[in-house]
Amino acid sequence: MRIITWNINSVRARLDIVRQLVEEYNPDILCLQEIKVHTDMFPRGFFEELGMPHLAIHGQKGHHGVATVAKAPFEDSFHIDWCAMGDARHIAVKLKDGPTLHNFYVPAGGDEPDPLINDKFAHKLKFVEEMTAWSKELKEPSIVVGDLNIAPHPDDVWDHKKLLKVVSHTPIETDGMLAMIEAHGWVDVMREFTPLPEKLYSWWSYRARDWSAADKGRRLDHVWVSPSLKETPVHMEVLRGARGWEKPSDHAPVLVDFKF
Repeated sequence: MRIITWNINSVRARLDIVRQLVEEYNPDILCLQEIKVHTDMFPRGFFEELGMPHLAIHGQKGHHGVATVAKAPFEDSFHIDWCAMGDARHIAVKLKDGPTLHNFYVPAGGDEPDPLINDKFAHKLKFVEEMTAWSKELKEPSIVVGDLNIAPHPDDVWDHKKLLKVVSHTPIETDGMLAMIEAHGWVDVMREFTPLPEKLYSWWSYRARDWSAADKGRRLDHVWVSPSLKETPVHMEVLRGARGWEKPSDHAPVLVDFKF
């Protein structure tokens, strides 16, 4: 089974490169974040034409939103209202005769890494706290994918020292994510295939004139599995080339092949 996760940064604005991704990499399941469309307005017909007619969508108008689309049907789908905010940041599907796949879009957190003066950062920290408590209690074998908006290790960013006061790599965020991983024993699939201290990124800012040459990246996208699923991933690849496609997202897709 091939699963690809991708923060698409507005699905309706980037249908051409979604088609390119599906045609070139042939995922069984595609998990999208930041779809920026209400559930009722999601382009279902487009995905049906691509051969991915099974959809679990949690969207809202103009902001956030997640969707999981697949070739084969799911047994069930549901979402959790994290932080009781009513925003669309999670969708889960129970794979047929398999684990539960959780698709997340964690809040970015704004620009100022101080929860006392930045409500967006406070929201992000609360979200991480709730995910940590959930991880601790989680019993069923699960896969977590998505834009978690934290680069937890020094080698997940282009310059550790320069980014220590930049949201996504501050110590309170990275410590929080590492505690979340420990709470369930999550296996960081991307780092299983690209071990530390090798640099590994999935996001490059739009601000760089030549993003690839500058290579000032961060690993904000993640794939984790429960300890019982540690042996199921057999291949991982950050599809860096997609960051250079026409009208790209600032995130690259992350591909993982599983053998269940």
